[in-house]
Amino acid sequence: MIKAVIFDMDGVLIDSEGIYLTYQLDFARTKNPAVKMEQLYPMVGATKKDSWEVVERAVDNGQTWEELREEFRKRDIYEEIDYRELYRKEATEVLAFLKEEGCKLALASSTHLELVEHVLEVNGIRSYFETVVSGNQFKKSKPDPEIYLHTARCLGVKPEECMAVEDSTIGITAAHRAGMKIAAIIDERYGFDQSLADYRLTRLKDVLEAVKKA
Repeated sequence: MIKAVIFDMDGVLIDSEGIYLTYQLDFARTKNPAVKMEQLYPMVGATKKDSWEVVERAVDNGQTWEELREEFRKRDIYEEIDYRELYRKEATEVLAFLKEEGCKLALASSTHLELVEHVLEVNGIRSYFETVVSGNQFKKSKPDPEIYLHTARCLGVKPEECMAVEDSTIGITAAHRAGMKIAAIIDERYGFDQSLADYRLTRLKDVLEAVKKA
């Protein structure tokens, strides 16, 4: 029986991955005009270090991933993005229903905590979550399972009593290693391997049926 549902944020509650990649591609091409969007796909869902090592390899201009990231950060893209536009509106209904059914709700994202909290607040859904966890709180984030194991402990439930809602290969792998059931939002844009998921969903609202089946 599923007692808790743990959501990823990017690609699940908000359709943000494409816009982030666009900014990152524009930046990478200032270093190397030959960089292609497909080369940056492994950034999706990855930790800060892993994702910017992808940029380092794609750009291949002698700069380290730390130098590239620091330069990119001089432009605060997060201030330019309207997260209400990227929000999947059906998420509010899903969260409300799960809460009414007695499910504990949490969010576990590789994104830094300040931005996660901002996204939840501007979309009016922060109150649904008992626990909000960022990958920055750990030495290793996804695909390491610790972020999910920690979140389960915070909720007071066993990992096998949790369903993780993910989209990326990295996130799905983390939840699988934690021993959780997994509902994956289908997204064929970035070449994700979702074979470890227990359920593959065409829309976020289908999480409700997945929880019932599990």
